[in-house]
Amino acid sequence: MQKLGLIAGGGTLPVEIARHCERSGRPLFVVRLKGFAGEALKPFVGAEVGVAQFGKCVDVLKRAGCTTVCLAGDVARPDFSSLTPDVRGLMLLPKVIAAARKGDDALLRMMVGAFEQAGFEVLGAHEVMDDLTLPAGLLGACAPGAEDLADATRALEVARAIGSLDIGQAAVVVRGLVLAVEAQEGTDAVLKRVADLPAHLRGRPGSGTGVLAKAPKPIQETRVDLPTIGLETVRGVARAGLAGIAGEAGRLLVLDREAVIAMADELGIFILGVKSGAS
Repeated sequence: MQKLGLIAGGGTLPVEIARHCERSGRPLFVVRLKGFAGEALKPFVGAEVGVAQFGKCVDVLKRAGCTTVCLAGDVARPDFSSLTPDVRGLMLLPKVIAAARKGDDALLRMMVGAFEQAGFEVLGAHEVMDDLTLPAGLLGACAPGAEDLADATRALEVARAIGSLDIGQAAVVVRGLVLAVEAQEGTDAVLKRVADLPAHLRGRPGSGTGVLAKAPKPIQETRVDLPTIGLETVRGVARAGLAGIAGEAGRLLVLDREAVIAMADELGIFILGVKSGAS
């Protein structure tokens, strides 16, 4: 089994991957990105590396015997003027800045290419853990009604449309009306905006209507940036008075799956996986 180098940012995804490797017996080395990786990753064998220390990152991974890498977790776009790169990072920095000007997806594709050029195979989180993605059909006990299905179809259409413009991954539709789309603020902030809208535009907690949909961008590097939902997403959907969540089957990561299903069932929230290309 190939040793995995986990390049870890913030959030629960890198922790889930690390624990999965531990359970399955897969050799693992964790590169904890300074300022982003959480405390839960410290018990795993690894090293702390600055986001601009590309040379150090490659060196520690190769010394550890890693042949594959997985980039996972939240990393905020840095202030490039404040970075302190090593020599290899300094050589890479002009390409990073140029890619960043074209959008997040261009930046991620560039980083994947840099690791491939350094001799690593890059794996997506869903390739390391094959049970991370949303399956087709319902996830949990709650089911959508006819109006909910229509909203899910419309919300996925909108999410795909904004994705084609490299804007965001998520949209909220209630009774056919687009209430919000995601840009750089993230899904949690989108749901908070919906919750703050006048009550007549949305549903009520416990009596929800409308759907949050998430879809990957057409140009997206899915090995490092698939859309994600977790416990906070379900809480936000409930607070916003929505009925459910929809996503493309196999192209949406579900973190803390068992807990997400339990919470969604308790709150009456449906989670629907739609086959890619369908609505």
